Amino acid sequence: MKVTLIGAGPGDAELMTVKAVKSLACADVVLYDRLVGDEIIAMIPDSAEKINVGKNVNNHPIPQEEITQLMLKKAREGHNVVRLKGGDPFVFGRGGEELELLAEEGIPFEVIPGITSSIAAAMYAGIPITHRDYASSFHVVTGHAKENGDPDINFDSLVKTNGTLVFMMGVSSVEYICRGCLNVGMDKDMPAAIIENATRPEQRKFLGTVSTLVNLAKENAVVSPSVIIIGKVCELSDKLDWFGKKELLGKKILVTRARTNSSNLSAQLRDLGAKVLEVPSIRIVPLLENNDELDYVLENVKRYEWLVFTSGVSVNMFFDYVTRLELDIRKFHHMKIAAVGSETKKELMKRGLTVEYVPEEFSGIELVKGLVPKMDRGERLLLIRAKIGSEQILNYLKEKEILFSCVDLYDTVLENEKQEHIQNMFSNNEVDFVTFTSSSTVEGFIKTMHGIDLTKVNCVCIGEITAEKARSYGMNVQVSNKATIDCMIQKIKELSTRGH
Repeated sequence: MKVTLIGAGPGDAELMTVKAVKSLACADVVLYDRLVGDEIIAMIPDSAEKINVGKNVNNHPIPQEEITQLMLKKAREGHNVVRLKGGDPFVFGRGGEELELLAEEGIPFEVIPGITSSIAAAMYAGIPITHRDYASSFHVVTGHAKENGDPDINFDSLVKTNGTLVFMMGVSSVEYICRGCLNVGMDKDMPAAIIENATRPEQRKFLGTVSTLVNLAKENAVVSPSVIIIGKVCELSDKLDWFGKKELLGKKILVTRARTNSSNLSAQLRDLGAKVLEVPSIRIVPLLENNDELDYVLENVKRYEWLVFTSGVSVNMFFDYVTRLELDIRKFHHMKIAAVGSETKKELMKRGLTVEYVPEEFSGIELVKGLVPKMDRGERLLLIRAKIGSEQILNYLKEKEILFSCVDLYDTVLENEKQEHIQNMFSNNEVDFVTFTSSSTVEGFIKTMHGIDLTKVNCVCIGEITAEKARSYGMNVQVSNKATIDCMIQKIKELSTRGH
């Protein structure tokens, strides 16, 4: 039984601390705020109870007192409770208030700091919050009033510091803040900035002066969450801006992946500034327990000369099982290895295994078509794959009279927990690209999505086999030059540059 207050940071999931991620993974119950992003919520264990206690300005569906009581109740039930808060729990996050009752009731608790948006927003906007030539101090102030009315801010003292002024939660008070600074003598041409959705792919920044910032915010319909920065350091924003130069900044990309895959594609797209929504249209269900065929081939592995993998998932599942059984990896030393594509080859190479054959076109049928001529007469082949694997592969091997065994290591279940949200995104033309890394991800997308005009779906496919499947449903298809993740990303960059 324990309550942990975790600072989720300003929005970018990778700004979560290692300690925060570890603690979240052990949670039984998670109470999270509105500003905690989807990527961070996805880190919450499936077994944990998720409770959205998010609040907007002047809109508190669950009052603060009820949130604290709920934390207390769940902790008393013996759960490990995580209170997941945007930014840092103690920087205008009411974390201290939430812990007071727990302390009074003798409930053990821990606080894990988070990166506060007061600093992160400046960094992601190219604004050094301090600089020897511009400001030797910075001052963080809440722009949100405790009760209805204006915030209680001592503008005279703040302006006299000649430091950088940072106003949190100030978008609704921007006029009051700028007028307050001007009324105590601040130069009307003092540089100023407002940053909306800081550190997120949809981040927007607007640069002006303390006398023009109000109109900038109104003209551009700036909304919460936003941070206001006033000070000479804002002059450096354009020169030092690094985040705004990311090649795919603001692009919205739907990545269809198997849930257990290491999402290399998603990670690289996010690094380029894209907003990525992962659709686990395929959930992997292991078929390792009571798998008589698998146990048989492991006991008789000397009978086979070729070990063939049709996916990276099958590689990792196979060798993880071998490790679990404490089998000596050297029992496979006599076998030659074939892989369906470069990503599968990478997974094998990570384990120190050499791959003798990869087809030019990455598909299961091309794999066996290219491999058969390389096999010596009488050689046996061990095929490791998914249960849903194409019968075309097996039929071809039989036709060519190849001696083989086929082991199904996993099954795939189609699902889409975000269907309604994705439908709304397509209705509002908010999706720039959909990526497909296999024919099965295309099928998963189709079978779990309804009501979408597929003729308006712009997709990027990893190879021609996958592309053919997408075309059969009327999608606008682009194919990467080579069937690799890197080439898919290059294709997306090319399309973004020329506006699809």
